[in-house]
Amino acid sequence: MASPFIWYELMTSDVVAAETFYRNVVGWTSQPFGNAEMPYTIFNAGDRGVAGLMLLPEEAAAMGTPPSWIGYIYAADTDAATAKIEKAGGTVHRVPADIPDVGRFSVVADAQGAAFMLMTPMGPDQPPVPANTPGHVGWHELYASDYKIAFDFYSRQFGWTKVRETDMGEMGVYLVFDTGGAEGNGGMMNRPPHMPVSFWQFYFTVPDIASAAKRITDNGGTITFGPMEVPGGMWVVNAQDPQGAHFALVAANK
Repeated sequence: MASPFIWYELMTSDVVAAETFYRNVVGWTSQPFGNAEMPYTIFNAGDRGVAGLMLLPEEAAAMGTPPSWIGYIYAADTDAATAKIEKAGGTVHRVPADIPDVGRFSVVADAQGAAFMLMTPMGPDQPPVPANTPGHVGWHELYASDYKIAFDFYSRQFGWTKVRETDMGEMGVYLVFDTGGAEGNGGMMNRPPHMPVSFWQFYFTVPDIASAAKRITDNGGTITFGPMEVPGGMWVVNAQDPQGAHFALVAANK
């Protein structure tokens, strides 16, 4: 099953504190990447890079952008995909540019404002990892202003397919989508009233949810939902790190 995203990145106000937090909570190791002028940290699960960490750019902080996670969606041609996003009513926050020895990227948002990046990477494709592998992203979730319109947007842009819709009562309808198989590797729902903007949330896989939830609070994070068992027998918890970035954890065991 192919993932809709190929990389994940945390832009934060305190890179040292964030590195320590996620190493302790998720179990990642870390290593520096790049040069001193543009410091960047790679989070690894085993011997494979999963995500990056960098300081929130000054211009973004000045505009009130909070610390947050963002995902990179694969594009065979970043320039063409960026133009297509804009034509469909999305926003281009940063036009396509090259990262030496890494690839070509752009920063965009869907028609309801949820930000993500497009990337045409250099080098060979990474093989998919087995489901429930600790340290990797196990689920992708979009909180949208209108999930039906959002799904139509992503389906037209990237060919994602709908697996099912589930009525969750007061929480609304949850749409499960898939990007390459048939089981589903992400979901979309209408954002609740207390969430002011649409955004993507990523679920990092851990061995069990109870001890991971304790690690969140022990290391200064805040649990915003759960732990809770969800359909399919998985356990989840939603949280914010000490700098305020939203993230989630998922596990096959309580």
